[in-house]
Amino acid sequence: MNNTATIAAAPSSPTLAANGWRGLIADWSSDRQAFHVSWGKAMMWIFLLSDTFVFSCFLTGYMTVRISTTMPWPNPSEVFALHVGGADIPLLLIAIMTFVLITSSGTMAMAVNFAYRGDRVNAATLMLVTATFGELFVGMQAFEWSKLILEEGVRPWGNPMGAAQFGSAFFMITGFHGLHVSAGVVFLFVVAFKLMRGDYEKSGNYQIVEIAGLYWHFVDLVWVFIFALFYLW
Repeated sequence: MNNTATIAAAPSSPTLAANGWRGLIADWSSDRQAFHVSWGKAMMWIFLLSDTFVFSCFLTGYMTVRISTTMPWPNPSEVFALHVGGADIPLLLIAIMTFVLITSSGTMAMAVNFAYRGDRVNAATLMLVTATFGELFVGMQAFEWSKLILEEGVRPWGNPMGAAQFGSAFFMITGFHGLHVSAGVVFLFVVAFKLMRGDYEKSGNYQIVEIAGLYWHFVDLVWVFIFALFYLW
């Protein structure tokens, strides 16, 4: 009796295998989302991951050069001091730049919150405020560069205050970060303009604001590492 049941069940095995292969092919050929994440957000995460590797290489190279150089490395507290009221205040401009960028991260988070509530006016306004903070940061960075180049004589290939690698490391790392901030400012202005115009109101999908927020928070986080490793070390 057991043999009969086994023989009867045997013909169904190829059918099950065929359905299994058909199901597998159907899953792979159809447009299915494994993690239920939009392409826009997934691509932004991939871009940020690749950018993390680039900044990590820059900072690792800078630390390696600083540790291995035989020439004295300039003291950041003296190099980046700001002359105010007849006294040199160490890292004053850098502290203001850091405060501005961290504050912009808060306004960006509020913009994302308002966007998902459907309040496009407040969301766009906060994005414009965030972009303005970014412009202010880039402006202060340009002032810092001009001070080092014109007053201190620092160049990418030389430095009168000590190790020649100081100039190349500084201009490469802060310049690359400043480029990201500038691109982020343009991105925020474009998305804010489209928000004010009501481009996303029909679909009700404001995820582009969150994607812009991911990029902006990344830029802020990178600055924290630059601030700690280049200005405080």
